[in-house]
Amino acid sequence: MPVHVNINPLSWESAFFGVATVRLDPEGETALEEALRHPCALMQMKVAASQTALIDTLQQHQFQLVEGEADLSLAVKQTERQAGIRIAREAQIPLLRDAASQLFSQSRFRAPWYAPDASGRFYAQWIENAVRGTFDHQCLVASDAHGQPQGFVSLREVEGEARIGLLGVLPDAQGQGVGQRLMLAAADWARVRGVAQLRVATQLSNLTAMRLYLRSGARLDSTAYWFYRKGHDSI
Repeated sequence: MPVHVNINPLSWESAFFGVATVRLDPEGETALEEALRHPCALMQMKVAASQTALIDTLQQHQFQLVEGEADLSLAVKQTERQAGIRIAREAQIPLLRDAASQLFSQSRFRAPWYAPDASGRFYAQWIENAVRGTFDHQCLVASDAHGQPQGFVSLREVEGEARIGLLGVLPDAQGQGVGQRLMLAAADWARVRGVAQLRVATQLSNLTAMRLYLRSGARLDSTAYWFYRKGHDSI
């Protein structure tokens, strides 16, 4: 199957992980065989699960399946403020970084493609950025009756839609409905901004997250797979 792609260098990821990385996007102008000669250490490609012919072609060119991803959406209806939910403060960044690094230690940013601690570092930085309002626009923290943090959700508004970035429940608070409270708070955040749709992506292997989103009324819109291939770094 002839495949043409666009080559998109991932500058931020390359610097953060210390791995020169490019993403190949389908339906581009460069033949796949030519793109494979691009100097880099790692190539990534995200492919819709329905594109089986493209998946077969990638595997023939030594791409390996790394992770599946699901994209879900939730219609935002009438909502209300949730008790014990506050905007995260900068003083909470160390706690949130530590929590994110542990909760999201397994992801597509894993060995052998990245260093063993890469995933934890990545999501720790993500939640810090969310607290500071960069990339995600805001981070909300759920606390118990004594003010002890139980979980967090980061959110951003993009092109008329709200999107959940990270949602995590601290280990000691799991099984207490904190995830549901965070989902309700996220929906309320979207409603206040006049947004009718709340979206979220998660790993297909993260059954706990999938169950939470579906139980909250989300609809599964699409699934995709991430493929990686070692590149030819000429540096």
